[in-house]
Amino acid sequence: MIKIINCKNKNYKKKLTAFLELRRSGKTVDTSVVPKILKDIKKNKQKAVLKWEKRLSNNKKIKTSKNEINKSIKNLDPKIKKAIDFAYLRIFKFHSLQKSKNIKFVDKYKNKIEYKIIPLQSVGIYVPSNLPSTLLMCAVPAQIAKVKKIVVANSRINGKLNPAVMYAAKKCGVSEVITCGGAQAIGNLAYIQNVNKIVGPGSDYVTKAKQLVFGKVGTESMVAGPSEILVLADKNTDINQIGTSMVSQSEHGYESQSILVTKYKEIIDKVQKNILYNLRNLPRKKIALKSLKKHGLIILCKNDKQIIEVINECAPEHLEVNLSNHKKYLSKIFNAGSICIGPYTPMASTDYGLPGNNHTLPTMGSAKFSSGLNLNEYYKKISYVTLTKTGIDKLGKYVKYLSDFEGLEGHSISIKSRMRRK
Repeated sequence: MIKIINCKNKNYKKKLTAFLELRRSGKTVDTSVVPKILKDIKKNKQKAVLKWEKRLSNNKKIKTSKNEINKSIKNLDPKIKKAIDFAYLRIFKFHSLQKSKNIKFVDKYKNKIEYKIIPLQSVGIYVPSNLPSTLLMCAVPAQIAKVKKIVVANSRINGKLNPAVMYAAKKCGVSEVITCGGAQAIGNLAYIQNVNKIVGPGSDYVTKAKQLVFGKVGTESMVAGPSEILVLADKNTDINQIGTSMVSQSEHGYESQSILVTKYKEIIDKVQKNILYNLRNLPRKKIALKSLKKHGLIILCKNDKQIIEVINECAPEHLEVNLSNHKKYLSKIFNAGSICIGPYTPMASTDYGLPGNNHTLPTMGSAKFSSGLNLNEYYKKISYVTLTKTGIDKLGKYVKYLSDFEGLEGHSISIKSRMRRK
């Protein structure tokens, strides 16, 4: 059922890269409609958003009110409220530790250089369907950073608000909720709400839309696309733990990816059978099965060196290191969004924020150059420079040397106009 790559073959790296690149290229999903949607919204605003919502989601209402939100929350199961409250506190505590400090430097000439942290004025948060956990992950750091305006985009389901998402939004001090999804939600946030930055994971359509609006607004410093997991296991790893982790990730959506890396050939068939067993009564069986057939992968390595190379090449969003001797691997793994260590740390636990870390993480190989969502995504840093009379005299001659060398005479003239000793 799941494709297997054997690293005994000399061309295994080429096969692995090609397999990963097919999904990362976006060619498996036709997103050609996205530029059309964005162009329409940029020109026709709310009218265009409503048109595309009706066409793609059968949603006839793209705004909500405090009254409607409060009514929705009344229908929420108290157990879900408690779970959201519990997760909120842990996410808040952990992310509060990420606060940075302003920097101030004064030299012997009393020149002063400061580096100040400024919160973004507004943020748009994309929340797929019924995922209050995603709202918490994205809105709690914004709340800690003191972002003034937080706008959430969350599509209605059968014309109704999701009470759990609404409860989480209210708890996080969200300013406004717009009820649309997909590329039209990104267009709404960028061209109608005019937020400074858009964050939050989504489908290939959402990812493509975020790429296209970048420059008009900011986006996360990662690709927050369809979910991924890589499980590293050996012959002593519980087979059911491997299988359930891969199944849990694949049920996210058709473009999700589940990968197993191991040195032990004897566990591969057992894992395949276990996956089929766990899929039997899964409500989202069709989605999970298609995801596993399309993007699932098992990589059989010869040695530890290959394991490290393979993991760093895959650069997974989530990595489960489910073996007892994990220490020998961890110091050599550089590319992963989040690493779950040991048999008692399933990736699924981190998806709901209960440990406290963030689940909006780099996908599509972007863990090679970026981090998961954190407090820094909600700040700008601005330099403040104040030079003294003595300071410009001392620094100016060196600036003049360099500007003359670069042929920028106007720079030299500007410097000389401030210096007492010409």
